[in-house]
Amino acid sequence: MIHTNEKVIKHKAGLLNLAEELGNVSKACKVMGLSRDTFYRYKAAADEGGVEALLDRNRRSPNIKNRVDPAVGLCNPTSVTLI
Repeated sequence: MIHTNEKVIKHKAGLLNLAEELGNVSKACKVMGLSRDTFYRYKAAADEGGVEALLDRNRRSPNIKNRVDPAVGLCNPTSVTLI
């Protein structure tokens, strides 16, 4: 049974604990409203890295192309007077 006080991983640990208590992954997933695929991803993470592995990771890298040049970003379009 996995114990934690961190709000981020309580839900994930709860799913793993419920499946262990019920002895049925499908029922636990149905009760929690998650897919079995999600359960097995959580379980693999917990088996590999323990409770710390259940923390949310940002997998997306920043897209630099979408950034506004700082010099342009300082301009306030509402203060521009049109002639």
